[in-house]
Amino acid sequence: MQKPVIACLDLEGVLVPEIWINVALKTGIEELKITTREMPDYDKLMKRRLAILDEHKLTIADIQSVIDKMGPLEGAPAFVTWLRERCQVIILSDTFYQFALPLMRQLGYPTLFCNQLEIDGSGRILAHHMRMPNQKKHSVAAFKSLNFFTMAAGDAYNDTAMLGEADAGFFFRPPDHLPKEFPNFPVTQTYQELQERFAKAGNLK
Repeated sequence: MQKPVIACLDLEGVLVPEIWINVALKTGIEELKITTREMPDYDKLMKRRLAILDEHKLTIADIQSVIDKMGPLEGAPAFVTWLRERCQVIILSDTFYQFALPLMRQLGYPTLFCNQLEIDGSGRILAHHMRMPNQKKHSVAAFKSLNFFTMAAGDAYNDTAMLGEADAGFFFRPPDHLPKEFPNFPVTQTYQELQERFAKAGNLK
């Protein structure tokens, strides 16, 4: 008998645009364009980002105003709906609940595991709190221990541990250099391609 299937998806770059790239474009602060594609250590990356926000006196309201105008990537809501009709779906992201909730609404509120920001009364972001180290990989490992067949898709360095832990892991629109470093993960460029890979790997009808 086939195990029940669970699909784990990264958020930014897979279902929604990169939040910080949009903030960089809106504010004109070039350094905010750096993502985990370039700096794999998310903790160091966030500390740098928060320092930049502080330097420019930007608050959580400034960031949320950018996010409110962002929508999911074209085709993402339909893809998530298709997947949720056939298996369990969990979004595993290094983002923060304070950033992601408007985007979750537009995706139909799939389950999201991510992190939290510490914010003072004036809206200044004081610190970021990662729920645990390498939570994407640990989440997939936990689902496997619960006897799920696990599939995963991501686009960046910080997704590779999750893809490696999953029974079936796929890149979705990664930067060109990443598949060369991790050739064992098949590359998909469209939701149709990812849908077909998931359908075959998980025997989804």
